[in-house]
Amino acid sequence: MMLRRLLMRSSVGKALEHRSALTPTTAKVLIDAGYTVNVERSSERIFDDVEFERVGATLVPENTWREAPTDHIIIGLKELPVEEFPLKHVHIQFAHCYKNQGGWEKVLARFPRGGGTLLDLEFLTDDKGRRVAAFGYHAGFAGAALALETWAWQLTHPASEPFPGVSSYPNEDALIVDVKKSIALGKEKSGQDPRVLVIGALGRCGSGAVDLCLRAGVPTENVLKWDLAETAKGGPFPEIVESDIFINCIYLMSKIPNFVDFKSLDTPNRKLSVVCDVSADTTNPNNPIPIYTVATTFNEPTVPVEVKGEPRLSVISIDHLPSLLPREASEAFSKDLLPSLLQLKDWRNVPVWARAEKLFQEKVATLPESEL
Repeated sequence: MMLRRLLMRSSVGKALEHRSALTPTTAKVLIDAGYTVNVERSSERIFDDVEFERVGATLVPENTWREAPTDHIIIGLKELPVEEFPLKHVHIQFAHCYKNQGGWEKVLARFPRGGGTLLDLEFLTDDKGRRVAAFGYHAGFAGAALALETWAWQLTHPASEPFPGVSSYPNEDALIVDVKKSIALGKEKSGQDPRVLVIGALGRCGSGAVDLCLRAGVPTENVLKWDLAETAKGGPFPEIVESDIFINCIYLMSKIPNFVDFKSLDTPNRKLSVVCDVSADTTNPNNPIPIYTVATTFNEPTVPVEVKGEPRLSVISIDHLPSLLPREASEAFSKDLLPSLLQLKDWRNVPVWARAEKLFQEKVATLPESEL
């Protein structure tokens, strides 16, 4: 059986993207199993270059994956920078181009034009259709943290001062310390604990959001946990508008009634001041939160929403929230992905990878001829 060569590329150009698809721990397991593992150098990654070198990985210069032989499988996390040249390798990454996101055609077309293949991490599923690995838990955890801090910031700062930029944390405990401090300030100003509504609360992402709220001290009765049963009647939902914070953690697959929209916000009963759209389907035409159009960043975490009256309303729509906790998020994700990575030697005959390739070919078949 042919041994596979893996090259982990760095996340070039993504602000505050410190996560890693492979960690030193999982790289060592792959090397011990007979894989050649090359790792691009990176000053941004949470794991230092030397951590990979110690376990036997070969370090290569940053952004040299383009010149790698075609038998190398390129492993990354976030989407590649927007460029035009065709892609010739097998790429394992989140590409964000299977759900009609803005510019999806140009992203996807680069693969068939170069003879390459996309095995999208978002769509790696087991025999029961469940994702084999996901960053959802830490996405929800980080999103809830920023939402609570934004709620407190709005109460203690004038509208002319938007919530400031944030940096990543070394671990969950350090983040919770800061969130608790913020909640205390907000509670001192408002006289009450925030009321938080989480939709998608039974999934990975939603459970992370709920856990953060409870660990940060939000009373259990103030954390509303909604999932399919509660949303079955279809929105918009007044319960969202009457909560202080709404955290959206659903996995959007098709058009559904809006959870909240401008009409539902136009009510004297509105308490809602923060929406954290962890799902971050900002450019998806089916986005059930059509009150914003801008993806936010760690440097500028919030975007204001034009609403009548008080309180002011902000949306958080950062599409790589787990980078707030890059080491823990990477370790958890890579550990879950490892069993599938160990099967890459004969990937076309492995169900999880074969399904991903089949989906890729189906999506390619929908491309306009003008893009090919």
